[in-house]
Amino acid sequence: MPHNKSQPLVIWFDEVGRKDVPLVGGKNASLGEMIRKTRVPVPPGFAITAYAYQLTIEKAGLWNFIQEQLEGLDMHDMTELEKRGAAIRSAIEKVELSAELEEQIAEYYRKLGERLGEENPDCAIRSSATAEDLPDASFAGQQETYLNIRGLDNIIEATKKCMASLFTNRAISYRVDKGFKHSDVRISVAVQKMVRSDLACSGVIFSIETESGFKNVVYITGSWGLGEYVVQGKVNPDQFYVFKPTGKLISKRPGRKSIKLVYDEKGGTNQAPVRAEDQLTYVITDEETEQLARYAIDIEKHYGLPMDIEWARDGKTQKLYIVQARPETVHSTKDRMKLKKYVLKETGKILTEGEAVGRMIGQGPANVIQSAREITKFRNGEVLVTDMTDPDWEPIMKIASAIVTNKGGRTCHAAIVSRELGIPCVIGTERGTEAVKSERGTEAVKSGYNVTVDCSEGAGRVYDGLLKFEIKETDLAHLPRTRTAIMMNVGIPENAFDQSQMPNEGVGLARLEFIINSHIQVHPLALLDFQKLKRTLKNNTDLEQIALKHGMTLQQTEQKLKEHLEKIEDITAGYDDKPRFFVDKLAYGIATIAAAFYPVESSDRITGGDVIVRLSDFKSNEYANLIGGWLYEPTENNPMIGYRGCSRYYGGDYSRAFRLECRALKKVRDEMKLTNVKIMFPFCRTIDEADQVIKVLREEKLERGKNGLQLYCMAEIPSNIVMADKFAQRFDGFSIGSNDLTQLVLGIDRDSALLAHLFDERNEAVKRSISQLIKTAHSAKPRVKVGICGQSPSDFEEIRVFLVENGIDSMSLSPDTVIQGYIDVAKVEKRLKSSRTRVPMRKGKRRK
Repeated sequence: MPHNKSQPLVIWFDEVGRKDVPLVGGKNASLGEMIRKTRVPVPPGFAITAYAYQLTIEKAGLWNFIQEQLEGLDMHDMTELEKRGAAIRSAIEKVELSAELEEQIAEYYRKLGERLGEENPDCAIRSSATAEDLPDASFAGQQETYLNIRGLDNIIEATKKCMASLFTNRAISYRVDKGFKHSDVRISVAVQKMVRSDLACSGVIFSIETESGFKNVVYITGSWGLGEYVVQGKVNPDQFYVFKPTGKLISKRPGRKSIKLVYDEKGGTNQAPVRAEDQLTYVITDEETEQLARYAIDIEKHYGLPMDIEWARDGKTQKLYIVQARPETVHSTKDRMKLKKYVLKETGKILTEGEAVGRMIGQGPANVIQSAREITKFRNGEVLVTDMTDPDWEPIMKIASAIVTNKGGRTCHAAIVSRELGIPCVIGTERGTEAVKSERGTEAVKSGYNVTVDCSEGAGRVYDGLLKFEIKETDLAHLPRTRTAIMMNVGIPENAFDQSQMPNEGVGLARLEFIINSHIQVHPLALLDFQKLKRTLKNNTDLEQIALKHGMTLQQTEQKLKEHLEKIEDITAGYDDKPRFFVDKLAYGIATIAAAFYPVESSDRITGGDVIVRLSDFKSNEYANLIGGWLYEPTENNPMIGYRGCSRYYGGDYSRAFRLECRALKKVRDEMKLTNVKIMFPFCRTIDEADQVIKVLREEKLERGKNGLQLYCMAEIPSNIVMADKFAQRFDGFSIGSNDLTQLVLGIDRDSALLAHLFDERNEAVKRSISQLIKTAHSAKPRVKVGICGQSPSDFEEIRVFLVENGIDSMSLSPDTVIQGYIDVAKVEKRLKSSRTRVPMRKGKRRK
């Protein structure tokens, strides 16, 4: 085939755009588009065109050979796939490029050096297929990449290898799965100046949350060195979330980054250890995180759809770059009006835990495979358990019922592919979860044994045996709107992005207890006193006093204190300021929930609103279970009505810890700009107690009415009902805690098995108390809102009916009850409206 002079063989990135995918492939077209149409910094380079590839293959007479090799190939025959793919690649790598093409590559490479002011610049040689980076098929990782390639001969050699990688085993298999003809796909090659991230850091960005598809955050991962290890899952990277509406960092978590990919002096790359002091150090600052998020938002806005992006920081210039961008291929194609939920119906022995990818459940016989050379042993429907995956594993990943890996973060290869395949994946079992450390999956799970992989609840768990589960699907298109606001009870930040996809009008109860128990794990006073406790360990007089107080020997006291201090050091690694650890972790948890439910205008959905955060309400025995808690907590006969709630917040030693809580809330509202967060007082016994806590909040710059801050009071004590007119003067709303209200109205310890038959939230005395509260609050000047966040409306339809009939303003329900709540409440409101004049139904606007 003669060279058509109108078709370029080589072209600069800044001469192409996304319309040029047939010429330069998806990756190169995207790089050119960003350089030309956005202000995002992209390293310069040029593309060897798909036409150049086509000309090369045709001149070498390889088309017939390729077609013969692929004809009749069984994609499930791994041995044959490997054999034929290798034959094609070998043939292409042996091809001589035309003199004209080599001359043009040489000219462009020389000019690239002139632009950069350096001779023989180091480059990344990347594949860019004409059927990749599409909204419904990413083709990510199907072809090869070569890093730190310097000198013309090496550039040409790497170019041929890139061309040959159009026929890797995984690329052949992927094209068949996606319905692409092999003859219809061409490959272009990117020659791009390397960013010296081997001297700094790099990572991956998604412009949406990867598991739920929540659109209002940017998710960023990063690790030391070149970015291939993040993509391949060889490191557990740092993780960051930035909230799009405010542009503020709302959460971050360090990864244990023990290795990195760096330049080899002879060319190419090699692995190097990360210094111990850097392994838990964040690779980018908060300001750099927010800058990367702005780049991602600009790219997403330009393309008009969610994006999967790779970034790098140059260790010489400290400048941030975007090195790749492609459409996100999972959530961008989902039907947002269909809600599918997997529900585990039973539980069992947990074999291992890690991060969850995909909110699904899968099961089958486990197959532990240590190397891609063993993939021929894998059978359809098995659960793949391995150290980590790369594109060579894809032929068996697509027939797996679930995947479990020891290593990797949520932007690694295993995570990305499992999302696209629609199967659950548990990654990073070697580090467990933030709350639980577990055994590596390849050691905890045995081949041949049946397992259930559950990613439905935020954490990824592998259970022994085949557990029962069901799939619930809800069509949200015709869900009725109601006068009564339907809110949600939320306590686990990891579930918030998922739960916010359901119709809702905010969070009526955001619990702090899970965040403290699982993310922090340490008693706040032990963090405040950490240095003092270290000194106590060396002071026998102080140790004897603690031993005497707790009825322990001196040796027992010393050993227990030492163990707890070591745990605190481990949990708070990276924080010299231990109290700041508490503030940051609590703020990140609150902010995640607040961002998930931030009010969003929508014509077809009821979504978001206030997030009412209940101040911590552990009982003394629960606080004592925290690390170091035994040093501070009293032993009470009945903690349920003991030292809990507002009584802890002012005066007494615990008030020091409460101020940390206040600082976390202030950080969320003022620094992160999440002003939809409101504050709720639990177990507030007296008017004076309310005033005392309001005073502490004011001292911590949390003042009612400032910057939209509202204060709520839990109505869960008879005094809250009897004195509702006085409480109403101090609060913007009440939220009924039906469990505590029931136990105190009826005089029943709700933990007592002997009296369990009498404990009933539907008791007439409880219902009369609720009615009285609603009437008193609504007649106050100004009118005060009343909601309910207790369990009773989630459990009993008759309570939902009763509450609507009594004019309650909002119900906060458990997530699994929200849909039914809308249906039931709408039915009652319709009946009431037809029987008498009542507040009109809303026309899609949120009630203030």
